[in-house]
Amino acid sequence: MWFNVSQKVKHLALEFLKSFNMKSIANIMIIGEDEELLMQEEIHLLKEGFNVIKFHSIKDVEHSLEDIHLIILDSELSKINGIDFIQYLREKGIDTPIIVLSKDATNEDIERAFLHGADDHLSKPFNIKELIYRSKALLKRTHGLKYERLSYKNLLLDINSRTTYLDGKEIELTKLEFNLLSFFIQHKNMILEREYILESVWKESSMKKRTINVSINRLLKKIDPNNNQNYFTAVRGIGYKFG
Repeated sequence: MWFNVSQKVKHLALEFLKSFNMKSIANIMIIGEDEELLMQEEIHLLKEGFNVIKFHSIKDVEHSLEDIHLIILDSELSKINGIDFIQYLREKGIDTPIIVLSKDATNEDIERAFLHGADDHLSKPFNIKELIYRSKALLKRTHGLKYERLSYKNLLLDINSRTTYLDGKEIELTKLEFNLLSFFIQHKNMILEREYILESVWKESSMKKRTINVSINRLLKKIDPNNNQNYFTAVRGIGYKFG
């Protein structure tokens, strides 16, 4: 959670995440006056690979909705009630999916939000991961957008485009290397038997077990050129552990 992290660290995190030169799968607009909450949303959405457009008020929002796939709206706005703004957008024929965030919302408030055009609702305070999950689900439901990325330490894998990033810069992996790395990240901190690795990545267990050793060494030259990350641990007589 980012709630207890200093503002300076948060800003540094934002700058780092924005430095990743990756194609975004979706554009998400976040609207609200709570700068702390907006920053939490932005950091986590960027970390998940979304492009984020931030507004502190509804001014100019209506004219900035082209190519926006999802709106996350804090209903606590000083100049207009967020629910009334949703109703205004819907009456204008704007059907961009909207997740509403509200504090101390009653059942009647939540019902009103949905009746005026909201697609989802979260009561504050909330777990930021739940917002991410709901955003992904809504994007998949409304736009058919499928999304998956894996990350570990300074590595990030985009499963959709099969691209790999090291410290924000794209590196070239072979098909086998990408499959091997994604497999280990999905099973990090687990001791995996060599036979299971061969069956899962190579789709056969009859290959020579040293094939894994050779492939891991080639992969390490690309993802850990300085040999200081200690990604893999060989477990004698069993196989490997990643992480």
